[in-house]
Amino acid sequence: MKIDFHTHTYYSNDGVFSPEKIIKSALKKGLDGIAITDHNTAAGWPAAIRAAKKLGAVLILGEEIKIKKNGRIVGEILGYFLTREINPKGKSAERIIEEIKKQGGLAIIAHPYHWRKPFKELEKYKNLADGVEAFNSRSQSKNGNKNVLEFAQKNNLPMTAGSDCHSPFEAGLAYVEADAKTPEEFKELILKRKVKIAGRQAPVYGQIFATIGKLIHLFLGN
Repeated sequence: MKIDFHTHTYYSNDGVFSPEKIIKSALKKGLDGIAITDHNTAAGWPAAIRAAKKLGAVLILGEEIKIKKNGRIVGEILGYFLTREINPKGKSAERIIEEIKKQGGLAIIAHPYHWRKPFKELEKYKNLADGVEAFNSRSQSKNGNKNVLEFAQKNNLPMTAGSDCHSPFEAGLAYVEADAKTPEEFKELILKRKVKIAGRQAPVYGQIFATIGKLIHLFLGN
């Protein structure tokens, strides 16, 4: 089973495309499904569930949660296998990770060495979280992905990978592969570090879709 573990739809504040379009694109690239991880919201889950059922795709419910400290963003955590939305307002990284785990989910540190928005306290949280995102197609830095892979291997951490797509053509550029028949089996294999990650960088011009998305949401006031 191959799953893109980091995707954004127009339910994110920088997304443009529907969950169905993202899922269709991932399937066309030979994947079995996606994890929907819109920014700080689960609003897209119902539409994604309907689309996945229609298309016969595997769907993992998730959320990309921004962590703030003294009013500044210091990193993001990906929550997977969630059952309800997590509101990050006023919450520390510790609290958010705790809430993810209470839901039986996985807490994964997103793109720790991202060129523009790295995770500021990686050493502090590396063992509190369940693992790290070892490949992100939109990090725009080969060294960034190389560094986090080495960090994960050195610390024997579970790993995931995702396209971080904001458009259909990016969906499926990175994924996690596991010998699993169900999402629950997939989760256990991630924790046991019995998965493979694969991916390639998205073209730099792909960044334009997130910018367009932000402008659209700003114009619409949501």
